[in-house]
Amino acid sequence: MDGTEGNAGHLGPAERSHRSSVSSVGTRAADVLVYLADDTVVPLAVENLPSLSAHELHRAVREVLQLPDIALDAFALWLVSPLLDEPSLQFRRNVFFPKRRELQIHDEEVLRLLYEEAKGNVLAARYPCDVEDCEALGALVCRVQLGPYQPGQPTACTLREKLDSFLPAHLCKRGHGLFAALRGRGAKAGTGEQGLLNAYGQVKEAVGSDSERGASLSPHYRAYLLKSHELPFYGCAFFHGEVDKPAQGFLHRGGRKPVAVAISLEGVHVIDSREKHVLLGLRFQELSWDHTSPEEEESVLWLEFDGDNEGTPVNKLLKIYSKQAELMSSLIEYCIELNQTSEPAAPQENVSGPPAAAGSPPPPAQRPPLRRQGSVVCSRLQHLSTIDYVEEGQQIKRVKPKRTTSFFSRQLSTAQGSYTVVQPTDSLEQG
Repeated sequence: MDGTEGNAGHLGPAERSHRSSVSSVGTRAADVLVYLADDTVVPLAVENLPSLSAHELHRAVREVLQLPDIALDAFALWLVSPLLDEPSLQFRRNVFFPKRRELQIHDEEVLRLLYEEAKGNVLAARYPCDVEDCEALGALVCRVQLGPYQPGQPTACTLREKLDSFLPAHLCKRGHGLFAALRGRGAKAGTGEQGLLNAYGQVKEAVGSDSERGASLSPHYRAYLLKSHELPFYGCAFFHGEVDKPAQGFLHRGGRKPVAVAISLEGVHVIDSREKHVLLGLRFQELSWDHTSPEEEESVLWLEFDGDNEGTPVNKLLKIYSKQAELMSSLIEYCIELNQTSEPAAPQENVSGPPAAAGSPPPPAQRPPLRRQGSVVCSRLQHLSTIDYVEEGQQIKRVKPKRTTSFFSRQLSTAQGSYTVVQPTDSLEQG
């Protein structure tokens, strides 16, 4: 492509709120601005923009940033805008890039871009995290920005001044309880800050000489990504929607609550946008789905999954109101197809020692991450209003298509442990 040039630069606060990716348009040439996860802008002077393919533009960004070939799979171009009137073109992680391949990357700049995007999602609470995880992730950010932990230095003051650079904003607000003790001069460190400080002191340094440790941040970028992989919604594409609230009070008022719907290669998560916690998390093997777009009603993404009603097994049906319902449904379908056609993951190498001898017993299976009681990543079905049924009922006859093995025909029926419809029993009242 002719005329490709540019150097990455940082935006000021005022510029970030008015991002647009086509700064000037002529008869043949245009200046295209591509934004990175850290608000760095990559300007590109391109010829004949209307005929330029996304692949060519992607290659131009890689050339300016001098990224290796792995960046072709790891990143994608995203058009981002609330109303799509002045969309910004962003160079971000590809939602279809497997996490196992991400940990095989060695290029420091690629790792940094992935780290910056994950950090931004954590700080913006797009990735809900428990306080313990926020402190562990924030400690790695401290290491990247402040260098190795040095006992005895005034680190607490530095953390206090830049607290929102290390922890999500809702954990830094006045009166939250975590940092209220910091408001007076000479006050002792609050609980959250002390936890962050303790975690900072426990960050492990890379093995090698002092110069080698100081020169490379790759181990800390990789450690941040590895910790982020424990979050079930890491690497998701996010969509806006609303769900019905459970009826409350004497008048049985419900209303709706805003949610973010996170879709990845592994499943679907519905996240409370205000409370910063998961409402529902489902793997593709645990759901069936469809979408409806009636002319006189709102577009809806329907999720069906197993549950119980006062001890009785039932099918639960969740309505997600969203103008992006059809797009979410298509992405779910594509993720399932991609999983079914992709090759199985290669066994991980044993990096801690030599290969096991022939005939030796297999190593014990890795234990899953600890699921804390009340964790923000656990489902909260009590905060959702769902339709419960054991056969077709009055409330859901208008939804098409009719179910066969489940209410919806779209499901991962070939997978082990796939979703099955709950059959009615004679003891249940039929409506």
